Amino acid sequence: MERFTAYIDANRERFRAELADLIRLPSVAVQNRGIAETAEFVAQRLQRLGAETRLLTADGGNPMVYATIGNGPRTLLIYDHYDVQPAEPLELWDSPPFELTERDGKWYGRGVADNKGNLMLRLQAIEAWLATQGDLPIKIIFAIEGEEETSSRTLPAICRDYADLLRADGCLWETGGVDLSERPTVTCGAKGIQYVELVARGASYDLHSSYATFVPNPAWRLAWALNTLKGPDGRVRIPGFYDRVRPATEADLAALATIPANDDELLADFGLSEFLDGVRGIERLRRHLFEPTCTICGLVSGYTGEGSKTVLPNEARAKIDFRLAPDMEPAEVLHQLRRHLDAEGFSDIEIIDLGGEHPARGPLDAAIVQAAVASARDVYGSEPILYPTMAGTGPIYPLCTALGTPVASGAGCGYHGTRIHSPNENIRVADYWRAMQWMGSFIHHFARS
Repeated sequence: MERFTAYIDANRERFRAELADLIRLPSVAVQNRGIAETAEFVAQRLQRLGAETRLLTADGGNPMVYATIGNGPRTLLIYDHYDVQPAEPLELWDSPPFELTERDGKWYGRGVADNKGNLMLRLQAIEAWLATQGDLPIKIIFAIEGEEETSSRTLPAICRDYADLLRADGCLWETGGVDLSERPTVTCGAKGIQYVELVARGASYDLHSSYATFVPNPAWRLAWALNTLKGPDGRVRIPGFYDRVRPATEADLAALATIPANDDELLADFGLSEFLDGVRGIERLRRHLFEPTCTICGLVSGYTGEGSKTVLPNEARAKIDFRLAPDMEPAEVLHQLRRHLDAEGFSDIEIIDLGGEHPARGPLDAAIVQAAVASARDVYGSEPILYPTMAGTGPIYPLCTALGTPVASGAGCGYHGTRIHSPNENIRVADYWRAMQWMGSFIHHFARS
């Protein structure tokens, strides 16, 4: 692969400029900004590789860029997304969020880590392969969606409508990189999610706080409702919530035992003296990867500005996400929540469904996993860490599990300090070039698996 590496080195400035062009497009799905332009940009870049491209849509959603290239006996599906999180709060950025900026050996910009960096480096690695190694030894299908940051609303319909176009021998997922110990990671699944907003209402408008003697306060009402969802022991109190949770397998637990805990490093990074309940080591990892959650993501009611304002708010809202373990059903969790609030006397609390995704878990011994592990070992010179699943969520279920395609992450430029979804999102420049090496090696190993 010496010529492969030399090609990358000779084209670094052009490759960086291409990534900068992609970052410059503000493809914020939730704000409906820059979506059509970014989809077209990605499609044109694929066409320059020689790929056949088309845009797939369903139910009026953002287009998925679908492309195929290569004619080998094995088929690889590569999943990425071109949409990004909002850049707000803008005042916390040290450089313009939609301008790729380099400082201290890092590239900063919204989406550079999640997921435009991985998307672009994979395309550029394939260019390097074609320029130095000849034809691809595999067929590659690209599925690059534009709604990942809004729960992939129409992706399940696209996967149903175009199932025959998306089936593959394995799927390379969007994520990848190194952990706190600088070892590469390979992940084989994701938790699901059900996101809701709870709304409590009182008077028709905000009142003077003196009326609290006889006018209901929706902020208290919401606080009391929230208090029924989870106990001091950390257990979710919604009846039936844990009934479907699939126990970890022996293979899952064996993989868990090989993952470095890095407790002290995480505590220092998070600015904490201890984790919840004092949990550490393998038990913390077990909770993190295999248990469902109920998290208050945001609360708002009344006056929260500077100084005092004696007001009785007319409305209170809370945003909550439930991270789901296999085999939990998002719709069932939504129904359980409604039944629970009604039974606790909170039938007046409105539940707004903000979307859900199924959990997914792939086999740890699949060919795609072994190729990701072998190529990581080649490039990084160390044994990669195999995660049975990630604690976050992605649309693995409709694209992979439902179609019978095993999945693995890899060939990515992530590291612990990327600050995805936050101001000053970044990747390390050196990680970008190394991930391209990983992608080249991965193609080689997957073709031979």
